[in-house]
Amino acid sequence: MKKIIHKAASRGYADHGWLKSNHTFSFGSYQDFERMNFGMLRVLNDDIVQPKMGFGTHPHKNMEIISIPISGALSHKDSMDNKRSIEVGELQVMSAGTGVTHSEFNDSKTEEVNFLQLWIIPEIENVTPYYNQKMFDKVERKNKFQTLVSPRNKQIANSLPINQQGYIAMIDLDKGIEVTYELKNAAYFFLIDGSIDVENDTLETRDAIGIYDVDVVTITGNKNSKLLVVDVPMNM
Repeated sequence: MKKIIHKAASRGYADHGWLKSNHTFSFGSYQDFERMNFGMLRVLNDDIVQPKMGFGTHPHKNMEIISIPISGALSHKDSMDNKRSIEVGELQVMSAGTGVTHSEFNDSKTEEVNFLQLWIIPEIENVTPYYNQKMFDKVERKNKFQTLVSPRNKQIANSLPINQQGYIAMIDLDKGIEVTYELKNAAYFFLIDGSIDVENDTLETRDAIGIYDVDVVTITGNKNSKLLVVDVPMNM
């Protein structure tokens, strides 16, 4: 088993006033050549957007972009004529492919929006851009892993597809419950909230551990916890 631990406080940080962002991997002004990616997971940003503020229209190309609201709601508009609001419990997937532009905005006058944005490097470039979002039933992740994203050519029922041999899952784990996770590739465990033990390492809120070269990982809840798992190839 090989593993790498990223504590919450070790992440890069940017405060733009309207946006406060923690960067697990190098992004923008935060550049650390030892923190460029975990396999095909290139970006994991933990963003807080102030009321009535947001990201103006900007381009993306050849990247699988996944957004997961933690609190609040984020309005989305793109060049594929999608105009939607992404809410807590939903997940958004956008395959940028040959190129898209989009904007994201917090329409609330009083409440911040906190969301995670992930970028996964695709296995195929210049695909036709794709967009979808889905509300997932939280009952289906109570003390078990709920698959949210899976490969387009091996799509798991009720999940959203990406152009990579990657999977994203989530679990709401109760205190004292032990579960096992079977790795498909290499797994990056990002603790959204709570406290857990992962193979004898303790993670607290926003800590993460990447694990590879092993088939199964054991996880125990020290508190009621919400855990995100990004399972991706280490190499193309």
